[in-house]
Amino acid sequence: MAILSSPLLADFDEDYESKRWQEVEVQLPAPPRQDRLLPFYVSAVAENRFYVDASSLSVGSDGVVRYVLVILTPQGGRNVSYEGMRCETRERRIYASGRADGSWSKSRNNDWVRIADQLVNRHHAALYLEYFCPIGIAVRSPEEARDALLRGGHPDVRR
Repeated sequence: MAILSSPLLADFDEDYESKRWQEVEVQLPAPPRQDRLLPFYVSAVAENRFYVDASSLSVGSDGVVRYVLVILTPQGGRNVSYEGMRCETRERRIYASGRADGSWSKSRNNDWVRIADQLVNRHHAALYLEYFCPIGIAVRSPEEARDALLRGGHPDVRR
């Protein structure tokens, strides 16, 4: 069996390897409003309530699904964060945390972190598996993500 070698193949390999993933510049959204919050199901044991601000949803040209996450605790606590999810690598990151006055505080640790599916604190896994990344592929648009949240899950996810 002969191995083909040509300048065209060398150019192909070089071009393929040089196209590294690049994240787009992120703009912080407006603070979440109660009338734009869409609830999503996490698990039967979750005591907190979880929401995504519908108006904050975006799907970047870099393949990252971005959204504002709001978590309400039974004791009345409220956590707000602006986050991104890379379906291709099953990772997430927090860009900023919401303050009580509606402003944003840039995250000190905004590294990409692997999304684990665990019993407790599985809200990122729920968003990844059931809403934003069906079969590991990012939704194509904010409308598709909103529709999945409104339906209680993406239609491509087998239940």
